[in-house]
Amino acid sequence: MGFFSAAIIAYELFVMRVFANGNWAHFGSLVIGMAMFGFGVFSVLLCLLKERFQRHLEAWTGLAAIVTGPAMVAANAIAQMLPFNPMFLISDPAQKWYLAGYFGLYFFPFLAGAMVIGLIFLREQEEFGKVYFANMAGSGLGGLLLFGAMYLVEPARLFLVPVALWAIAVLLWTSRGAGGPGVSTAVIAIAGAVVMGGWFPQLTVSPYKGVSYARQFPDARLVHQRSSPFGHMEVYSSSYFHFAPGLSDSAGQFLKKLPERAFLGMYLDGDGPIGIMKDLPDDEAEYIRFLPMSMPYLLATGPDVFVMQFGGGISTNVALKMGAKSVTVAESHPLIREAVRDHPEISSFTGRILDRPNVQVIPFEGRIFLTASAATYDLVDLSLADSTGLSMPGGSSVHENHLYTVETFRAGLRALRPGGLFAMTVWNKEDPPKSTLRLLTTFLEALRAERGAEIASHVFVCHTYLSTLTLVAKPDGFTADEVKTLRRYCKRASFEILYQPGQAPPAGDLGTVLQAYRHLFFDPAANETLDESVDMTAGALYRLALAELVTRGPAALRDGYVFTTDPLTADRPYLAGFVRARDLPRFLDKLEQISDEWGYLLLWATFAISGLLGLGLLAIPVIFGWRAAFAHHRGKLGTIIYFTCLGLGYMFVELGLISKAILFLGNPTVSVSVLITGMLVFSGLGSYLSGRFLERAGRALTVAGALIWLMTGLAALGLDRLFVGLAGWPYSARLVATLVLLFPLAFCMGFPFALGMGTLARQRKDHFFIWAWGINGSFSTTGSVAVPLLAVNLGISSVLLLAGALYLIAVPAFFALSRATPASTPFGSGGQQ
Repeated sequence: MGFFSAAIIAYELFVMRVFANGNWAHFGSLVIGMAMFGFGVFSVLLCLLKERFQRHLEAWTGLAAIVTGPAMVAANAIAQMLPFNPMFLISDPAQKWYLAGYFGLYFFPFLAGAMVIGLIFLREQEEFGKVYFANMAGSGLGGLLLFGAMYLVEPARLFLVPVALWAIAVLLWTSRGAGGPGVSTAVIAIAGAVVMGGWFPQLTVSPYKGVSYARQFPDARLVHQRSSPFGHMEVYSSSYFHFAPGLSDSAGQFLKKLPERAFLGMYLDGDGPIGIMKDLPDDEAEYIRFLPMSMPYLLATGPDVFVMQFGGGISTNVALKMGAKSVTVAESHPLIREAVRDHPEISSFTGRILDRPNVQVIPFEGRIFLTASAATYDLVDLSLADSTGLSMPGGSSVHENHLYTVETFRAGLRALRPGGLFAMTVWNKEDPPKSTLRLLTTFLEALRAERGAEIASHVFVCHTYLSTLTLVAKPDGFTADEVKTLRRYCKRASFEILYQPGQAPPAGDLGTVLQAYRHLFFDPAANETLDESVDMTAGALYRLALAELVTRGPAALRDGYVFTTDPLTADRPYLAGFVRARDLPRFLDKLEQISDEWGYLLLWATFAISGLLGLGLLAIPVIFGWRAAFAHHRGKLGTIIYFTCLGLGYMFVELGLISKAILFLGNPTVSVSVLITGMLVFSGLGSYLSGRFLERAGRALTVAGALIWLMTGLAALGLDRLFVGLAGWPYSARLVATLVLLFPLAFCMGFPFALGMGTLARQRKDHFFIWAWGINGSFSTTGSVAVPLLAVNLGISSVLLLAGALYLIAVPAFFALSRATPASTPFGSGGQQ
């Protein structure tokens, strides 16, 4: 059981890495979530056909175990052949079939895996706590092994880890000689799986991924590649890489020479490119002055600068070329630091920028460092921290982005010396604007929180249409001469000024423009009668919105705009979900107009599908097995509520903590691997010890439920602050601290499921036992999809608070579940043992 469970979880994480490298990481978790319905489907089959499986238990278990390995390899290999592109999910009907193909393919290995685990649970139900411990601890081992293998094995070969674990499990099972397939059959299956994995590609990069375009450049040359749990990095050289973020349209009139081959293209998990900037020679360095990131240096002479994220080094290069006395730059990604500092060609290309005496590298997230440090600076810069844009033309998935939260901006503002400046340049590729308006709202809320309500003289904003937007803020207020300097620069560079201190109120009425934008989507005919003087250009919207945000606050924009502009916070760090939940029904017939929200929309669709399937899997055994299995037993409603609460609650805690830990651990993959491994192992330990409390299960469950409620509440309210306090620790110490903090909660969470299943086994409610396992698995899947939706709309802390409430609800449900079957019902009747 331990090795087989390890194989299943390792395969799950492997598939997620395949999607991260070859397609889009977001779809890996969705596909896994849906494929895990294999556990729910098999529980239905086992509930209805228990006697048939039980008569040949060894044979069915052995057959399913042998089939699982080849099914894992074959499903993944065939999935690589599907030409799926989520950017066309709304406009191209074929993409929906390709996505369904993913779900169908990955369903089969998980169905076979569920068959093995379910039959072993049925076989050993009297010792369920111990068997469940083997299941959970083995799963944790599988996650740990795959995590370690990411340092040693390229992504395409990671399939060898789950296959090896499966092979050990199959050999151990068949060598028992207890019936079913023998060792020779197992050896043939193992050989077949390995050969199949070597013959058919296990990782094919989508032609729509950024790195696929780079590979097709005629002069593309791979400079460097490296894999680790932090991702797979590739760096290419090509004359086709051109990065000019926000470059002035008038640059050609003033520059004698534009930089040549000024960038290498860096890709992380196939996404990018992130431009690694070369050390520009003197005859090309003037180019820097025509980038909008140079604006704050017009007001600061020889400043000490803090750069929030190194990325490819553009902001750091701008700082140095514009005369910064010192640059402190944060970069939490170890692969980026190692490539730029240690790789001979890349290090030489950048002029050994990270080794310069006036450059200090901080191996943490910028926000974490500024919060923990007492250092202050003349300029804090947060520019182009993402690679290809916050508003990518094809849209994006739902993921945490802690760079642009109120907390990050406040940390940057607090780190400024008197007279200091905060500067931010972001991509601005949307019309109508969404991301940039939300970022402006977020920053101005942070500035208002630090400096008070009057901030009209503290901000200067300009942009280039469908290129970049730049904000320069001075918490002490700009002087008239400083505003004049910035205004003169924008005129020379042909940048459109959106807000400046001392400006006259912009022309137009914000309420009218916001209403017109709503009509644009929901009632286009209404705009036909709109007065010709109403300006609906992006620039006009920015000017009116900024004037309102600076002078009055966010209420009018929040209430009137068609897309959400709520500030981003550490609890809601998602640049996604711009369509309000209440407006979703109104967008159903015009999805192509919001196709850039495919990640968020797909979550809603998957949630609806998983919820319906979960209800169906819950109901089918009752409908078709009522007389044989359910009519004579009490506790049906209690069983439904109890195991539904556990399925949802466990996933809420696990995924909520993963989201909380991403900033602390610096990487989503590491956070997923560490938290899942810790949760499984520690929960398994709790389930193992739960067997000692079966005689007083009600009391034990009450205590465990209360402790889980208390600890989830503490995590929701205090974990962020605790992580910030520990953020200065070495990385290995942070990993250990994460596991130590996780242990008591995960340990207690091992009790409820094991006590519930153990109680059903003791009462010989065999069909309830199987049914309960399926309910838990089915609603675990629903929970995994519900978490990002809840987090986007309510916040991560709300997810944890809901989890605590679910475990409290489970306590009275347990007492209903554990009501004994009447003594007059003979044991073994009605299809029981």
